[in-house]
Amino acid sequence: MPEDKKNSFLTDKLDNLRIRQKLMLIQIFCVLLPLLITDSVIITLIINEEKRVAMQEIENIADSVKYTLSDSIDNALGLMQNIYVNRYVNEFLTSDFASPADYYDQYTHFIKDSLYAVGVSNSHYNAVIYADNDGIVNGGYFQRLEMAEDTWWYRELEENDKSVMIFSDYARTGMNNSRVISLVRYMDYYNRNQGKSVLKINMDYSGMSLDIINAKYSAVLYVCEGDRVLFSNDGRGGLQVPFENMDEETRRSAGVHETINIYGKIWDIYVMTPKIDSGEILLRNAPLIGGLICINVILPFLIMGLINRSFTQRIREMDKIFRDVDGEELKKLPEVRGNDEISALMFSYNRMAQRMNELIQTVYKNRLRSQEIDIARQNAELLALHSQINPHFLFNALESIRMHSVLKKEFETADMVQKLALMERQNVEWGDDLVCIRDEVEFVEAYLELQKYRFGAKLSYEVNADEECLDYRLPKLSLVTFVENACVHGMENKTLRSWIFVRISMQEDALVAEIEDTGHGMNEEQCRSIVEEMQNVSIDKLKETSHVGILNAALRLKMASNDKVRFEIDSETGAGTMVTISFPMDELKRISGR
Repeated sequence: MPEDKKNSFLTDKLDNLRIRQKLMLIQIFCVLLPLLITDSVIITLIINEEKRVAMQEIENIADSVKYTLSDSIDNALGLMQNIYVNRYVNEFLTSDFASPADYYDQYTHFIKDSLYAVGVSNSHYNAVIYADNDGIVNGGYFQRLEMAEDTWWYRELEENDKSVMIFSDYARTGMNNSRVISLVRYMDYYNRNQGKSVLKINMDYSGMSLDIINAKYSAVLYVCEGDRVLFSNDGRGGLQVPFENMDEETRRSAGVHETINIYGKIWDIYVMTPKIDSGEILLRNAPLIGGLICINVILPFLIMGLINRSFTQRIREMDKIFRDVDGEELKKLPEVRGNDEISALMFSYNRMAQRMNELIQTVYKNRLRSQEIDIARQNAELLALHSQINPHFLFNALESIRMHSVLKKEFETADMVQKLALMERQNVEWGDDLVCIRDEVEFVEAYLELQKYRFGAKLSYEVNADEECLDYRLPKLSLVTFVENACVHGMENKTLRSWIFVRISMQEDALVAEIEDTGHGMNEEQCRSIVEEMQNVSIDKLKETSHVGILNAALRLKMASNDKVRFEIDSETGAGTMVTISFPMDELKRISGR
């Protein structure tokens, strides 16, 4: 078949397939087959990496054990060197002792004066000096050389021309036999021609063994001298059992072999290779393998579904929007996805719908809203007129009473009438619902002064407002309503003296007003209920209740702040109540024209 016809045949076949079928072919030949090869390579790499990490880990274990043993031996050598060059020790070894009593006397003075016992006892080692001095009484830190001459370690020391040697043995120490690691050297620093002395330091075998065991290495290890196992972490052996022998097979199976040369003695460190279970490795790496399956199998299926949906779903969304044109405005597509021709068409429709809605808003809705605002203003003015029956007559009558009180020299009554007139004028003048905080504070003080005239010494008050707060504006009578509530519900029917505190300050990004009283107080449930009512108050809810004082003030504060004002009540029964009003600074600047 010619090449052109072959290509045409394949193209015709592909053209007749649905998009879903084409995507399936892509997934099989471009995803699944490469997946089998790729995953096999990855799993092999994972297993090899586990082996490499395991080998690196046992190498680190061998280095750690080598360092631990070397450190212990170096500490023992340091102690040996200190004793070796100690002049007092050497002088004592060559002293003449007339009798055992004389020896004990000089021994006691030596231990006391030289602090020898302190240096040896504070270490983890047991030091004994064998000296060729017949005056020495065996025991403690010193013994006669004849006690060591029949031992194998002394014979080996004599046979080798070395100043220091190390020995491992299972020998009697104290009451029982135990494993011993010893450092031995001649004490010839000062007395090369005055007799022979040998220093033997038994190292802390138990401590060295525990250091290896407590390290909790992840692999089994052995420290051997020849065939003898000196240390291990496999749970075998112990301080008071003989050293075991290590077979050749175990030695050959070690993954790492290190050596330590200690004055001619070679210690071998064998770290066993941990068993690597491929199944366990795969199980441990199950999240990675599962992730690969998700990426190479599940994800392509999802992508194919998304691609298929991208052609049809967006067209169905547009069809649904075109059919839903019965409302007052054209609905916009909630989301324009993609950057292809379909998304361009969706974007153009949204621009058209936005423009049409703006025209509807301008021509129809804004006019309707303006009419509603005019009607609401007229109703408010009507209500204001109802509440202002003969206000000038009332003010003139109050002024006459005040002047009459002045003429009678009843200045306190005149002052109270003046404050009452101020409050009444504030109540009936509703040209603007917003007043400066300075005027609101003045009105609060006038109200509290009237209440003090009523209650006398039973009421005390304190009003503090930061100077920077006074020129901002708030809804009229909003603060005095909460002050009135504190007087009426806080201190009435209370026999003891009560205080009312009003504090206005700037705190971070809000103006904070605090109205506190020392009245009866409330329980936690009452506080929570009142705060919830204030936060959720509305005109409809005001119509349903006869107690509209603080709810009315709360509603006007919410309306002035675009529902951003926040209320808090902290109260304790019998102790008092504090109401905190937080008014956002950005809204405060907005209504104050700043």
